[in-house]
Amino acid sequence: MSPARRAAVIVNPIKVDDEEFRRTVESALAERGYADPLWLETTEDDPGVGMARQAVDERVDLVLVAGGDGTVRVVCAELAGSDIPAAVLPGGTGNLLARNLGISLELDVALQELLDGSEQRIDSVLIKGDELPDDRFVVMAGLGLDAAIIEDAPDDLKKRVGWAAYVVSTLKNLNHPFVHVEIIVDDKPPVRRRARTVVIGNVGTLQANIPLFPDATPDDGQIDAVVLAPRRISQWPRLALGLVIKSWRERHVERFIGKRIQVRAERAVRRQLDGDAIAEGTSLVAEVDASALVVRVP
Repeated sequence: MSPARRAAVIVNPIKVDDEEFRRTVESALAERGYADPLWLETTEDDPGVGMARQAVDERVDLVLVAGGDGTVRVVCAELAGSDIPAAVLPGGTGNLLARNLGISLELDVALQELLDGSEQRIDSVLIKGDELPDDRFVVMAGLGLDAAIIEDAPDDLKKRVGWAAYVVSTLKNLNHPFVHVEIIVDDKPPVRRRARTVVIGNVGTLQANIPLFPDATPDDGQIDAVVLAPRRISQWPRLALGLVIKSWRERHVERFIGKRIQVRAERAVRRQLDGDAIAEGTSLVAEVDASALVVRVP
């Protein structure tokens, strides 16, 4: 008789602190013949690196991760290349990877979808830059306005109204200053732009189902970049239509696709990885690691 499968559950207790959550997850695993799970909580000093490494060292069959987008990013970065599948449960504000993989944001439904679902290989993205240790992301990285929106969204408002807190922060930052950037895609000649923000993405959709990268999929072996450069606040409505309507040609939205994308700004600006603010800096260099991560999908 083969030993029972075992899962690790990695949670951010700040985002997921409900005992009912634990009972629901453990019950769903037990119903499917899993042994008692390895339950690991992230800490202020360790956002998930040590927990993911312990799960790999103990050779679990599945890692369920719940927390904010940052927790998901850290755990998925450690699982890349391990062949241990990650199952992303809803938790936190954005749930961007879950949304892009078609996973329900209702816990009971998500558990059924993932535990009874299938496995899919998706890309992980290697990222580096000045004042930034070598890392990975699975959703998106950016500099300029998008990082300001993320950093300025109040935590208490996010807890009360969810992703709508980012709408409030967006309105506050619509006049975010321009920065001159140089963008190099693969081995192509550099292009120079005056931008409000540059975002590099591995998936297509933001909160509120805004298709920032309408052609992006997490398993296409490529990464996408978008440059947003409205010159005046009055141009934002047209730009928003350019994001939502794929056929809408909007000159203040420009997109690039490749396997390696380098962005260098003329001065230090705010930056973010998968919804977490990181140190200010002048550069981001992203390179796709194709099919590096195994995920559970419905």
